[in-house]
This record gives sequence, structure tokens and C-alpha cells, in this order.
Amino acid sequence: MSNNIVNHLYHNRSDRELADLVLQGDREAFRVIMERTEKLVIHIISGMVPVREDREDLAQDVYLKAFRHLSGFRYEAKLSTWIARITYNACVNHLRKKRLPLVDPAISEAIDAPDDAGDPFALLSERQLAGILQQAVARLSPLLSTLITLYHQAGLGISDIAHITGLPDGTVKSYLYRARKQLQQHLLTIYQNKEAL
Repeated sequence: MSNNIVNHLYHNRSDRELADLVLQGDREAFRVIMERTEKLVIHIISGMVPVREDREDLAQDVYLKAFRHLSGFRYEAKLSTWIARITYNACVNHLRKKRLPLVDPAISEAIDAPDDAGDPFALLSERQLAGILQQAVARLSPLLSTLITLYHQAGLGISDIAHITGLPDGTVKSYLYRARKQLQQHLLTIYQNKEAL
């Protein structure tokens, strides 16, 4: 089947229509679901799982679970949010098996950054800043990294993130605040080191 026909037949369909087609045995419809959600799944897995080989295995497991349990999807949330929840739970289970912490034990401590440190962005090019931010996000605990990624990169709202992670809205907001403070502290440290040169 040509891509134009596939695009016409599947890509304009709603989540419910695609799910119904999959449940009727249409595998092409599931491929479209995967295409629609793969960026979100990759964002979550990349933020939570440090080992690249494990990430690939987890992505396959996520879509296998989604395929097997699609009949249980109740349309209480968007299909992408449901798949993101499966992804998040798979990552949490993976971290538990590997005995890796989900949240840094020091998360409960407030991080105070100096207010008069100036603008850390002024000395950095856009490319340098993107690289530094990516490194800083990678240094966060898996949960904080995932929350930052879901909110700022995937563009999800607090309630969607709360649904995916199973955390209360207030906890998501609190953790996002703490993650931003950690990122700010990291950027200020880099800025101060550059200024000292």
C-alpha cells in the first residue's frame, strides 16, 4: 500500500477509530498509533533509563503491552497519555529491578541559588546552551528528568503528567519547581566558572 493511501486512510482518524481498527486486526492502524506516540515514549524512556540498550528493549515492551491491552483502554484520557502511562510504569519497574533510585534522596532539600548571579545565558551561544541544558537534565534524577521533559519538551500539562505518573497535581508542580531550581543552580555554576576564566 502506498504511503499516500496509508496517510489518507489512517492519519486523519481519531484515537478511538484507530484503536477500533487495531482491535479488528488492522496492524497498520497500530503502526500509525506508534508513529503518533513514539516521540513521547522516547522522551520518557530517555529521561528515566540511563543505558541505551535498555531503552530499546523498554520501547518494544511498551508497545507490546499497549497492543495486548488496547481492549482495556477506556478513553478516559488521550491514547497518547495512556501509552505514556504504560511507558512510565515500565521505566519505574525497570529502575526497581536494577535497584536504581527514582528520585534523588536529596530531593527534599531546597536548593537556593544566588539571586544576584547575573544572566547565565549571556555568555553562551544557543548551541552551547542547548548542550548544557541537555547535560543538566540528564543529571537530574529519573523522575525529575521525566517531568521536565514531559512538561517542556513534550508540551504536556500538569494534569496529563499527573495522570501519567500517578502523582497528585501539586506534587508534579512541586517536583517541576525543584527540577528547575536544580537546572538553574547547574547553569549558574557553569556561568560562574566561565566568568572566573
